[in-house]
Amino acid sequence: MTGTDDAVADDALYVLTAVLLTPAQFPSVLGDDYPAACAALGLAPHTTGYGLVMGQDGDGARWTVVVDDVSLVAVAIASWDCGMQYDLSPDEHSVVCALPGWPLAVAVAAPGLAAPHDPAPDPEADGGELPPLAPPDPDVWGSAQRRLGADAVASQWADWREQINDGTTLAATDDRQAAETTEDDEASGANDENGENASFPDRADREDADAATAGRASSEAETGDGESPDTDSAGREGSVPGHSAPSGTHPGVRRALDEARAYLDAPPPPGRVRSSFAPGDARTIRADGPGWSMVARTDDMAFLLLDEMPGEILPVRRGAALPGLLKALDTLAVRPS
Repeated sequence: MTGTDDAVADDALYVLTAVLLTPAQFPSVLGDDYPAACAALGLAPHTTGYGLVMGQDGDGARWTVVVDDVSLVAVAIASWDCGMQYDLSPDEHSVVCALPGWPLAVAVAAPGLAAPHDPAPDPEADGGELPPLAPPDPDVWGSAQRRLGADAVASQWADWREQINDGTTLAATDDRQAAETTEDDEASGANDENGENASFPDRADREDADAATAGRASSEAETGDGESPDTDSAGREGSVPGHSAPSGTHPGVRRALDEARAYLDAPPPPGRVRSSFAPGDARTIRADGPGWSMVARTDDMAFLLLDEMPGEILPVRRGAALPGLLKALDTLAVRPS
C-alpha cells in the first residue's frame, strides 16, 4: 500500500481514506449492529474488529482492503481528523482480504490515475465472487439510508436541535406530517408539556453530501407526484395530498421506543446500541432496530427515523420515561475504547 505522497505501482493501493469496523464504531450503512456489518462484508465478527482501507489500484480501480491492525488505522484516522499527514501503510501480514468497490461514497480520487471504477471480474473466480461494494442509492429510501440519516443527525445535533425551538415547526395543526402525543402517552417517553412531535422543515438547501445520502429530512417528504405521504393507523404508507397526520403518536414511534426498552431485558447484538462523547457530562446514544434508528442525548431529547416514514425525522420529547430509558441504554451500550 502507498500513501498520497508515494508513486503508485500496479500492485499497490493508493490510500484515500479509512474507517473502523469495531463493535463500538462501524459504518452504519452496513447494518444495524456490528455482526450484521461484518456479515455484509463476509467477515467474522471478531471482538477486536477491523480497519477498512479504501483506495485505488494502479489502474484506478476501487478496492477496500480489510486489515486487522485496528490501532494503526485508528491512529491514521485521528491524524487526518487533526489535519495532519499520515502515511497509512499496513503490513501485508495484517491484510485479511481485499474486496472490490467501496461501501461508502468517497469524494476524492487519486491524482494521475484513471477515474475510480469497479475492477474487472476475476477470471478465476468462476462467477462465485461477490459483486463490488457500492454505497446506497441516495435517491432511494431504505434501511441503509435511514441509518445514514441517523448518523447525519448525530453529527449535526446542534443544527437539528435548534429547529425544535422554532414554534412554527411544532405546530401539528397544518398539513405537515406530525406525530402528537397526549399526557396519557407520557409513559412512551415521546411527549413534552405540549404533547407534540413534529418533523423538520426541508433542509435540502443546506444538506451536505452525507445528509443528502440520508434522504431529505422534510416535514413534507414528497412523493414523485408532489403528494405528501401519510400513514394509516397500521403504519402503512399512503399518498394523501394535503391531509394532516392523525392524532396520536405514530405507531412506528411507539414500536421503536418499546423495542429499545426491550433491549434492557434482552441485550441486543454488539453495536446495536452505541454511546459516544457529547458536550458536558452527556452522552450521545445511537440505537437501531428493525425498521428504526434513534439518536439521543442523555441530557436532552431524541430523534427517530423510520423505514415507513421516508425522509422524516421525528422528534421525541423528553418526558417522564425518556431520561431513564436513555440512561439505561447508555449503561449497556458499547463505547469506543
